[in-house]
Amino acid sequence: MSAPSSPFPPSQIRVVPVLDLAAEEALLGGVLWRRVVGFWIDLMLIGLLVVLLWAGLVALGLPTLGLSWMALAGLPAVPPLYHFLSLLRPAAATPGQSLLGLTVRRIEDFSRPNAADALVSVLGFYITLALGTIWLGIALFTRQHRAVHDMLAGLVVVRRRGLAALTPPGGVWNMAGGNMADGGKIRA
Repeated sequence: MSAPSSPFPPSQIRVVPVLDLAAEEALLGGVLWRRVVGFWIDLMLIGLLVVLLWAGLVALGLPTLGLSWMALAGLPAVPPLYHFLSLLRPAAATPGQSLLGLTVRRIEDFSRPNAADALVSVLGFYITLALGTIWLGIALFTRQHRAVHDMLAGLVVVRRRGLAALTPPGGVWNMAGGNMADGGKIRA
């Protein structure tokens, strides 16, 4: 008797890592309050950036007889670009998240998000804000404190310290020698 076959091709099967409670606590402990504080830090940084860009464009408009003032219409794109480019940085987090020891990772392998993941996350986040911030409250009730935009993009926000504890020297947690199925022990 052969094993039952999956109705899904191997490329569509997602393997989500199963972590023991200690590893999960190291990754997710305190993430929710850190996300909230990081969000407020990011709001202040975005506000400062917008004010500086506005002042610079207005000042540049005087000698250019108002030509640079047309660029003021692009200022609403600053917050989404800030978030998108932040997710593509090596830290894979906004400056506010980084300051609080957080990083954004893909749920299936804890790798950094790619551009498509970051785009889905940012679009989902701003659509969530447009529909009312109550939707961000879903993070209070999900096991990994994931908001709707995290789930749509397949991302999870974890603590850098907890992620570092899962990573054996010379590899990432899901490479040979760092397999979580065997407790993260390095095999010879």
